[in-house]
Amino acid sequence: MRFSVYLTAVIPLLTFVYGQDTCLKEVKSAFEAANIPEDISITFDPTVLLEVTLPQTSGDSITLHAGVQVPREDTAGPPTFSIDPSTAAAAGPGPFVIAAIDPDAPTPQDPTNAQIRHFLGSDFTVNGGALTNSTPAISPFRQPTPPAGSDAHRYIFLLFNQPANFDEQTVVTSNTSTSLFNISAFAAATGLGSPIGGTFMLVAPAA
Repeated sequence: MRFSVYLTAVIPLLTFVYGQDTCLKEVKSAFEAANIPEDISITFDPTVLLEVTLPQTSGDSITLHAGVQVPREDTAGPPTFSIDPSTAAAAGPGPFVIAAIDPDAPTPQDPTNAQIRHFLGSDFTVNGGALTNSTPAISPFRQPTPPAGSDAHRYIFLLFNQPANFDEQTVVTSNTSTSLFNISAFAAATGLGSPIGGTFMLVAPAA
């Protein structure tokens, strides 16, 4: 299914329906319905429920449900991350790498600038369910900013097991452009393998 068709068919059903993911099968199905594994060349068969929560200046924080549409003004972040307790045993203690990407820049129909790297951090460990780290992010969180006139973009968060020598990698550093990133090539080059968890949101241009 083309992503533009997915948007037309599914967004009205998901708009502003918040709440964390609770079923691995449903997350996988949402990724497949949005054509994410094919578009970013990954194998996605999650064993962990990754929870991504966006803090708000007023009102409750927003915890993503795979495929939910979030108003751009509610995505300033930075997000916090955790693992659903029901899948904590499958996750183990870590360390983990978390990446966030936009494969739809500047538009889903013409993604010539994709992927945009919106976050990349390492050394996450599980502390009471929360994923925390004490090292600076390689790429700090970048708020979604789809351009005026674009359809909504997919903003995808992926959780990986961290290989032993990952912090020595130089494929991506704090000075590397966030544009024209390729998560599957990066994962192959650094030994990340396939993601063990993930979720995503849709964000349209600000009104």
